[in-house]
Parts: sequence; C-alpha cells; structure tokens
Amino acid sequence: MPSPESTEPTATATTAETVQPPVATGPNVIASYLKNAPQGPGVYRMINVEGDVLYVGKARSVKKRIQSYTRIHGQSNRIARMILNTATMEFVTTRTESEALLLEANMIKRLRPRYNVLLRDDKSFPYILIGKDHEAPQLLKHRGARKRNGDYYGPFASAGAVNRTINTLQRAFLLRSCSDSVYESRTRPCLLYQIKRCAGPCTGEITPEDYASLVDEARAFLKGKSTTVRDKLHEMMKGASDAMEYEQAATYRNRLQALSHVQSHQGINPQGIEEADVFAAHQDAGQVCVQVFFFRTGQNWGNRAYYPKADKSIDVADVLEAFIAQFYDDKPPPRMVLLSHELSGAAILEEALTTKADRKVAVSHPQRGTKKELVDHALSNAREALGRRLADSNSQRRLLEGVRDAFGLDGVPRRIEVYDNSHIQGTNAVGGMIVAGPDGFAKNQYRKFNMDSDAITPGDDFGMMRDMLRRRFKRLIKEHGEEAPDQRSAPADLDHGSEEDAEDNGPITDNSAIPAWPDLLLIDGGKGQLASVIAVLDELGIADQVPVAGIAKGPDRDAGREHFYTPDGRTFMLEARDPVLYYVQRLRDEAHRFAIGSHRARRSKAIVKNPLDEIEGIGPTRKRALLQHFGSAKAVGRAGVTDLQAVDGISAQMAQAVYDFFHDTPT
Repeated sequence: MPSPESTEPTATATTAETVQPPVATGPNVIASYLKNAPQGPGVYRMINVEGDVLYVGKARSVKKRIQSYTRIHGQSNRIARMILNTATMEFVTTRTESEALLLEANMIKRLRPRYNVLLRDDKSFPYILIGKDHEAPQLLKHRGARKRNGDYYGPFASAGAVNRTINTLQRAFLLRSCSDSVYESRTRPCLLYQIKRCAGPCTGEITPEDYASLVDEARAFLKGKSTTVRDKLHEMMKGASDAMEYEQAATYRNRLQALSHVQSHQGINPQGIEEADVFAAHQDAGQVCVQVFFFRTGQNWGNRAYYPKADKSIDVADVLEAFIAQFYDDKPPPRMVLLSHELSGAAILEEALTTKADRKVAVSHPQRGTKKELVDHALSNAREALGRRLADSNSQRRLLEGVRDAFGLDGVPRRIEVYDNSHIQGTNAVGGMIVAGPDGFAKNQYRKFNMDSDAITPGDDFGMMRDMLRRRFKRLIKEHGEEAPDQRSAPADLDHGSEEDAEDNGPITDNSAIPAWPDLLLIDGGKGQLASVIAVLDELGIADQVPVAGIAKGPDRDAGREHFYTPDGRTFMLEARDPVLYYVQRLRDEAHRFAIGSHRARRSKAIVKNPLDEIEGIGPTRKRALLQHFGSAKAVGRAGVTDLQAVDGISAQMAQAVYDFFHDTPT
C-alpha cells in the first residue's frame, strides 16, 4: 500500500490542469504579513483574490494595526467580511502619521476601495482667478487644474455664486474679463467700459499704473482686507469731492456701493471670521449627509451637501473625519476648519492640513459663540437635506416598482437607458444615451455618439439608432462580458463609488449601485425604431438579455397618450395620470434634451470652425498673427505667398503650405 507521501504528487499532477488550488484568504494570510509590516507610521492596503483593493488604512504603528486584523472575534460584520476576503497586503511607510493621513486620503480617492468611506460627487469647485501673465490682468472664473499663473480665490459652492461675485467685482474694481485675444484686437472700448464695468485698459483709457492699482485693490479685497479697501475708497471719494471733481467722486461712490452689495448678498456673514470652512454631518436611516459652508473674506461663499458612501455601522464622527481628509486632498485648506463633532484624530488632521497648506490650520469643534452658531446652522441644513433625500429615495423606489410592473420586468430596475438622436437634415447628427437609477438621473453615465459613419444615409433615423446601439453594446460586451441577468447587480466601473455594502439586503439608493448592464432600454420611437434596436441586439446575441420597449407619442403628438411597444408585439398605454407615465415622460424628455443639446453644441462648433485650424503647423499664435494681419480667414485664402511671408512667424515653407491649402484643386 503506497504511503500518503507517494500518492500526493500523483494526485496533484492529474488535477493541476483542470483544478486550480484555492487562494488562501483570511486572518492567517494577514498574520503572515506581520513580520514584514512596518513598526512606524504608514499606509496599508488589503487586497482580494481578484487584485481589487478592499481597504486602505493608516496607522501610527502599521504592525500593531495589522495584528488587530489577525482575529475575527470581536470585529464588526463589515470588518469581519473584509478580513475574510483579504488575500494579500501592501505597505507604504511614511515619516509621520500626518503624512500617512494625506497619503491615505489620496489612495482612497484614487482606488475607491469597497470598505472605506468614499467621497462621492467630487466635482471641482469654481474659483475666481486674477491672472499674472498679462500686463493688464484678467478677472475670470476658473475650474480645474491651476496651471495658469495667477492668484486663485475660493472655493465657491457654485458657478452662480462666482458669476454674481465677478459681476459685482467688475463694478467695484473695473477689471477686464475679456480674453487676451479679444483684448489685443480692440480698437475702441467695449460695452463694459460704457456701462462702467471695465476701466478700458485695452485702448489706453486708463494708464497701466492706475490699472495695476485697481488690481491690487481687488486682490486685497479678495484676501479679506475689505475694511482697508473701503477706507481707501472713502478717502479718495472725499478727496475728489473736496477738489470739486464730482464725476470722479461719483465713480468712487458707485464702487463703494458695489462692495456693499457683494457683502450684503452673501447670506450669513459672521463677524470676526474671515476664512473658514464649516463641516456638519447628520446620520439617519443608514445614510450620512455632510454640509460644507465656505466663508472667505468674511463672506458666505455658498454651501454644498455631500452624501459619502459609508457602512451604516460606522459612527458619524468617523465618517466626517474620513470625509474631510479626502475633501482636502486636491483643495487648499483655509485657516480655520469648524466641525459639528469631536474627532478622535483631530490633532493629526490639523497637523496634516497645516503641512499641506504650509501655514497654520486650526481644526476645532466649537462649544459657544459665533462659531457654534455657524456649526449649528450647517447641522440644521444637513438634517433637512438628508430628510429630503430620504423622501426622494422612497418616492423613486415606488416609481421604479411601477416601471417593473408596467413593463413586466423580473425585478426593480437599477439601470434604465433611454436613447434618442438629433440632427438637421442629417447634418451634425448626434445620438444620446441617458441613464436613470435608484437615485434619479446618473449624469456621469450619460454618453453621446457622433454619427459620422459613411454607412449611414444622412437623415436615416433608423440607421442612426442601429449604429448607436451597435457601438454601445459592442463596447459593453468587450468591457463587461455577456453577463447573465442575475449577475447584473455588480456595479459598473464608475467614476463615483463602488458597490454598496448591503449587509441587510436593504434598498440601495445611490448611483454607485448602478450596474453596467441595463435592466430596461427605452427607445424614443415606435415600431420601426424598436425593430432596428431588436435587429442589433439579435446580431450581437443579446436580444434575450436586455428588455427593451419603444415610446411613441400619441395622436397629434399629445403628451399623456403615449403608446408603448414591446418586442413580443404587445402595445399598451398607461393611465393619463399614472405617476409611472409621468416618470417615463421625464426620462424621454431628458434623453431628448441631452441629444438636442449635444447636437447644438456640435453644430455651433462647426459654425465657428476656422479653416486655419485644419492647416498643419498653424497653431494659436500663427493663427492670431494671420487674422490680425489680413482681418479674416477668407482674406488669408486670397493672399499670395509673398503676402503671407510678410506676417511675423510665417516662413516661406509655411506660407506655401497655407497657400496650397486654399488653392489646392483636384486634377
């Protein structure tokens, strides 16, 4: 009888090709990493068998923190699942715990691990920019990377708040808002000069020195020195009045009134607080709302509500602490951060933000006075916002249940896709796809399709729909495979969040839970459009996997009398006052709006397109030089090679290339 030692290799050899040994996971795997874990501060990552990062954490002693994960007993359900799914771990050491906090926040935002608190809706904030790259600095709104040389002031909670402030600052400081190209091409002052909203530096209506003084005053005001600026204007107004220069005195008076306007239309303007961000968090029904108020130069520059993804077992203070660290990952912190809850890691957070800002940043949980009133006001807003969101979620859930019943779906739809296209006699044709889910419209999922294929006859709506659906589902199959209907709860590869941690299998009410594959396709059209879509789905072999229906307007295109068509030939209508009908109409109208908007944007771009843009080697500088020299692209096309060479930056070779572009005729 052979020994076990002699039979084991044989068994392994016969099964190695068909059965892969399971990858070890769990506390024993974590324990094996203890000997290599850093003793000091750092960041660790817990990774599953597929290579996905489950969790990113930081610790003063990474080794001690890892040791706490080597046992299941005493852990919450969330942490226990995370431990059981961990197959590998990775470590990064840092010099201090505050550096670890900053690195952790950066990794969480980049990797979006399932078990971390995730900051969703992380759109960039608008700022006011006063440039430093021109002799007459420009005042403008800026959003995105800070690549341009200049001073940035903000953040503002919305673009509307920036626009209103810029509008008032123009009246107060008369700074230009036109682009550099417009500035250089002016030969007489524009309308803004006539209505006293620009000093007219483009045509020399103000000296460079006096304009620089206006810029300095605007910078001082935006830095919080509003009292100094107002006192200076008062003195200048009094001096002009004493000198009987009443027109000039009236100008100073109007500027003072504009400053009063920008300060009196900001809502709450706390006394003694020049620069602060106020964070207040409220938790209810397993969800958290974080309200953020921005105060700069003693003014309220708006607020925004966030709903971070977090397990309901996580305490609201811990959610707030994780949220703030991620919030300031790509934003400059103010001098003061006011919180609604006492944070266990407040000292580390303060040290990290101070390091990031390269100046002192105070983090506090105020107990009395004006600061406490600001926090209480923010907390009240957070409570009300979360209440509205929960009410909307319940209403949305009922509507989706109605859609399930109306269209005979197997379950409540978590992803509804609606398609439409827009064109004018086949030109600039654009197809649009909008997506709706448990939390309403998921605009980060919208897609547009430019219809430039030679295979599509201009104006062929059926051909456009076929092309759009074919491109959409070919890519979907390539990226996510032909998932079975019961697998579609897996989330799409989104920019915002990952699968909700549905511990109790309760309703999921956020866009992060939207799957990659649709539960229902709605087509704006009748039997013809529906047949085109079904043909494409049959061609791709997924007709039985994707429920689809067409929406056709009723007689005389009356809203409320829509007919719905299904692949099995069934036609039905919904009651005129059925909430589901209103919901489907909203979906169709949103798809129509998105398609038309995309078409108009493409058409506008085509209208203003300059032929010079198509010439290789002609960039913005040479284009500007040619247009300034000849006046228009049409005049450039009529110019000879010698005339073209007379333009600065245009060599003989380039002049010949420009000439050939406009005079090239087929032989």
